Amino acid sequence: MVMTRKKLLRVIDREKVKAAIEKAEHQTSREICVSVAPLFWGSIEKAADKAFVRMGMTHTKERNGVLFFVVPSRRKFVVLGDQGIHDRVGQEFWDRVAAVLSERFREGDFTGGLVRGIEEVGKQLSVHFPYAKDDIDELPDDVDFGG
Repeated sequence: MVMTRKKLLRVIDREKVKAAIEKAEHQTSREICVSVAPLFWGSIEKAADKAFVRMGMTHTKERNGVLFFVVPSRRKFVVLGDQGIHDRVGQEFWDRVAAVLSERFREGDFTGGLVRGIEEVGKQLSVHFPYAKDDIDELPDDVDFGG
């Protein structure tokens, strides 16, 4: 099944995901982004790394970005955190986020999975990186469909 941008918009409710990002970013000083890719063959991890760079996530002041990279047609995803986050959280954190996403994705609920995953990241990162009133939103909150 080839997923065009139009089909991706039907499986991902960009407004719900954007609202979840905005809410989560008011709990933590970290940056959260979502990129949804159409069907492609090759390494999802490499594509996620490229999206991380393309979206400017390596340029945040505190190297504090988290990327949810999703390929709905393959029912696969990668969650990447920049160095500022890796230094503070362990593998258990990433495993918990992946479990939350996987639960909904298995049912084909990509929007619900992303919303729950983003909520989990916001909640968990607020412990290590609390929201500050002078926090600047360094990256767009809209869902990227550039793949």
